[in-house]
Amino acid sequence: LQRIGLQLRATLENITGLRAAGEDFRWYLKLKCGNCGEVSEKWQYLRLMDSAPLKGGRGSATMVQKCKLCSRENSIDIISQTIKPYNAEDSEKFKTIVEFECRGLEPVDFQPQAGFVAEGAESGTPFNDINLLEKDWNDYDEKTKESVGIYEVTHKFVKC
Repeated sequence: LQRIGLQLRATLENITGLRAAGEDFRWYLKLKCGNCGEVSEKWQYLRLMDSAPLKGGRGSATMVQKCKLCSRENSIDIISQTIKPYNAEDSEKFKTIVEFECRGLEPVDFQPQAGFVAEGAESGTPFNDINLLEKDWNDYDEKTKESVGIYEVTHKFVKC
């Protein structure tokens, strides 16, 4: 069992509180089997709302998966209380925005997509459908008459 944190780094312009919104937010990951090292070819997503039972009545996890190569049953869990916003003061620094509890399934790559929300740093104007697939996003804040943006989105995984 190990905990792995997903750290985000981005340059924020006039924006704060960038976060994954809702139980149905999709964390797109590539996952590696800790037993044989096989990495999923396709992006797979984890959502807080999903739950699968673990073998032998040991509770549940966000995702339980049998490795195609070695047939080992692995699982990974989103630790909901570790989901954190990325704020204006975090700009250009790495910050852990979520942690996963890994039992044989380890995230090796992350692709931010839709479902992020944030607000104007001064105005509090809500921006509700932020898609970071292009690693850059920008919009306009009517209240402050300023452009807002999220740029150069990058990530890394850390052992917690």
